[in-house]
Amino acid sequence: VQLQASGGGLVQAGGSLRLSCATSGFTFSRSPMGWYRQAPGKEREWVGISHSYDYTTYADSVKGRFTISRDNAKNTLYLQMDSLKPEDTAVYYCKKFNPDYWGQGTQVTVSS
Repeated sequence: VQLQASGGGLVQAGGSLRLSCATSGFTFSRSPMGWYRQAPGKEREWVGISHSYDYTTYADSVKGRFTISRDNAKNTLYLQMDSLKPEDTAVYYCKKFNPDYWGQGTQVTVSS
């Protein structure tokens, strides 16, 4: 199982980024997938979970600004982040559930 997150970078507050998580080694279309983040000095927290192709839940802190999507043909999970805030600065990780695997993380920095 492999998960490769990419797409992070530096963006100004109010801007947008799209993260990708390319996967292999398992049946992506049947797997719940999620995005998590960890800011410096803080615990890792969940951002959102794609339970299935058409059912996704989000943390209150990102609801209405972030959107998770998945392309089952490309075995790839996405996180579209809009209206970014400085408090969104963190390393973002993708996660496969049951069994659990983590990607390596991609840094997102939002400047004020």
